[in-house]
Amino acid sequence: QVQLVESGGGLVQPGGSLRLSCAASGSIFSINDMSWYRQAPGKQRELVASIISGGNTNYAHFVKGRFTISTNNAKNTVYLQMNSLKPEDTAVYFCNTYGRQQDWGRERSFNSWGQGIQVTVSS
Repeated sequence: QVQLVESGGGLVQPGGSLRLSCAASGSIFSINDMSWYRQAPGKQRELVASIISGGNTNYAHFVKGRFTISTNNAKNTVYLQMNSLKPEDTAVYFCNTYGRQQDWGRERSFNSWGQGIQVTVSS
C-alpha cells in the first residue's frame, strides 16, 4: 500500500514560516496529484494547495501569494512552504496523493491520506 508521512509542523509566531513535507512510500508506479488540506477545530476540511503532473498548481484564495507547493519527484515528496503565517492558518494539515501503484505485477489506482500534522500560529 501507499503510505504518506507528514513532517515539519509545529508552533510559529504570526508572520513566520514553516515548511511541511509529505513523503510517499510503497509500491508507487506513478503519482498524478499531490495536495495539502487542512482542518481547523469546528470547521470542515478544506483544500489548501495542489500540484499535478506537469507542474500545474492550484491554491485556495486564503493562501495564495503566501504558500507555495512543490515536489521532489525522486523522493516522492511534496512540500508546502508557508510564509506570512496568520493565526487563522492554525489547523491540522493533511497530505493527499493520487496515482497508480503496482503490486504483484498488477496496477491499480490509489488515493492515500497522511495522518495529519498540527500547525499552530500564535504569539
